[in-house]
Amino acid sequence: MPRTCTVTAVEIPLQASIAGLYPLTHLADAYAVTLPAESSANPEQLARFIFSQQPRWVDGLMVIRDAMVSLFGLKTANQLSKATGQRVGIFKIYSSQAQEVVLGENDRHLDFRLSLVCTPSGAGGEHRLVLSTVVHCHNLLGRSYVFLIAPFHRLVVKASLRRAARIGWPRSTT
Repeated sequence: MPRTCTVTAVEIPLQASIAGLYPLTHLADAYAVTLPAESSANPEQLARFIFSQQPRWVDGLMVIRDAMVSLFGLKTANQLSKATGQRVGIFKIYSSQAQEVVLGENDRHLDFRLSLVCTPSGAGGEHRLVLSTVVHCHNLLGRSYVFLIAPFHRLVVKASLRRAARIGWPRSTT
């Protein structure tokens, strides 16, 4: 059943393997939602669902982003989605465990990781999903890029989590 959801800014969870990953981060944030008891708690399945259900306006932002970054020789979404290896959309899978999946990419200007950690939240079989992001920039281009996209990044993450809840989280298969 589709539901509304409250997206809350939180600290990056200590159990997230990306916590402290980079000696210097230029962007670090985390957002939490509570999943209904009947929802899947598999972080990779949740990541695939969230990133395949993005709001339409995100596609428009990606077109603008790709036009800009291609001028600097950086990877576009099209190039990323066609890259080899295990991926969730445009993101490479770095690890997938029972409670966490780590996605991301490395490029000339920056490296970033996304972590989706899903843990029991207590009463009623609900789970807490935390989507965290850390970015490490290599140069002025990376720092400039992060400065420009940070507000959009936060909007996209929150809107993507709300949309996934509105559509209805994938159900648990256990």
